[in-house]
Amino acid sequence: MLTIRPGTDTSTRQGQLARLIAPDGERLHDPDLDPWVADVFEEQLLGLYEDMVVARRIDTEATALQRQGQLVLWPPLIGQEAAQIGSARALRRGDFVFSSYRENAVAYVRGVSMTDMLRVWRGSQFSGWNPYDVGMATPTVIIGAQTLHAVGYAMGVQHDGADDIAIAYFGDGATSEGDTNEAMVFAAAYGSPVVFFCQNNQYAISEPVGLQAQKPIADRSPGFGIPSIRVDGNDVLAVLAATRIAAEHARSGEGPMFIEAVTYRLGPHTTSDDPTRYRESAELDTWRELDPIERARLLLVDSGALTEERAAAVKAKSDAIAKELRDGCLSLRPRDPLSIFDDVYVQAPSALQRERDAYAAYLASFQNADDQAGEASR
Repeated sequence: MLTIRPGTDTSTRQGQLARLIAPDGERLHDPDLDPWVADVFEEQLLGLYEDMVVARRIDTEATALQRQGQLVLWPPLIGQEAAQIGSARALRRGDFVFSSYRENAVAYVRGVSMTDMLRVWRGSQFSGWNPYDVGMATPTVIIGAQTLHAVGYAMGVQHDGADDIAIAYFGDGATSEGDTNEAMVFAAAYGSPVVFFCQNNQYAISEPVGLQAQKPIADRSPGFGIPSIRVDGNDVLAVLAATRIAAEHARSGEGPMFIEAVTYRLGPHTTSDDPTRYRESAELDTWRELDPIERARLLLVDSGALTEERAAAVKAKSDAIAKELRDGCLSLRPRDPLSIFDDVYVQAPSALQRERDAYAAYLASFQNADDQAGEASR
């Protein structure tokens, strides 16, 4: 077994997944990972479990809101709770997150409000929250673009002489995008303090990962000079350890690091997707047996930490947050169409003002037509 330290390429585990909790809830031991979670006792593990339960409840409530016509779209994260919660809890407040559209559990950990989480998906606002309030950029829909943003931010951190890091979240499909590979080139060349966090959920929209990756994705980054870790993405404790390792590597001036968290998207790519068209039910059943929440629950029940009272409290909290999410969603109102021109520039140039005036006249034409129709009907 390798000793994980800054500069170590742990992808040489010959495809093995770094793991600390077995699928049946047994607590495993790994001399490379254990030191990085030595401060995680039953209470801390209960906190991680609660986070995952809440994240799934957020997901199911938002999916229900979309099915009820209250949201335009929703990208489910069900099945990926351990990958997101474990990694997000490894970060410091000064670190900055750059995500895709699925990292809603990360947003929850960073302190994004339930209402802000839904503004974009409700169609009421182009951006959900102020990134600097929570240390997390708003989601990037363009696949892989956020990796470049993360590297640019990390280069700025280097310039400022700070010890914060940037972390970029993306899926297995994004590893085939030019942006992601270019980001790794820049990060390696400049030794930037950035963690590349790939959630390999087995499908790039509808294409299985085997079509684009003949070997583990973690094997790619060493070709750029970036060490990597391949971790069981359904093991919240192992993900926490792996992300702490990578964050410390980047923070200590050793440059970027790459994590492949092997997990599975139990739901659709988005609520507009029908996954039954491209995957078998038997495959889904296999991965349900590896459910990240159930794995943590079994460990906590076996240790006696998850009592009936604590389980009830976790459920009550998740239900309360789901209610907050629903109430926040239903409270959002359509914005003034002309607000699209707000906050584009500090001082609007004349060309933008002309565009605004033209759009205002266009909108007014509908009102004039309605007025004329009303007059004609009298």
